[in-house]
Amino acid sequence: MSRVIIDVRKPEEYAAGHVSGALNIPPEQLLASAKLLDSVPKNAEIILYCRSGNRSAVAKNILNQLGFSNITNGINKEWVEAELRT
Repeated sequence: MSRVIIDVRKPEEYAAGHVSGALNIPPEQLLASAKLLDSVPKNAEIILYCRSGNRSAVAKNILNQLGFSNITNGINKEWVEAELRT
């Protein structure tokens, strides 16, 4: 099973620093074009993060509605990086 890390912050926030390998897909892009994740299996492990956990919670709901089932709200960049080290 694959793991996908998605930074749901704005592109300028992503450019200022992000988890290595993270995709940048803000929630409004998920709503507008779910095709961005066409190649991702519905049961893939998906870790979402933003700055405080609010936008990633919104993105989690969107992805659930799109049929994805293994989603973690990683809250923020620091939490995700710490989790990936363990």
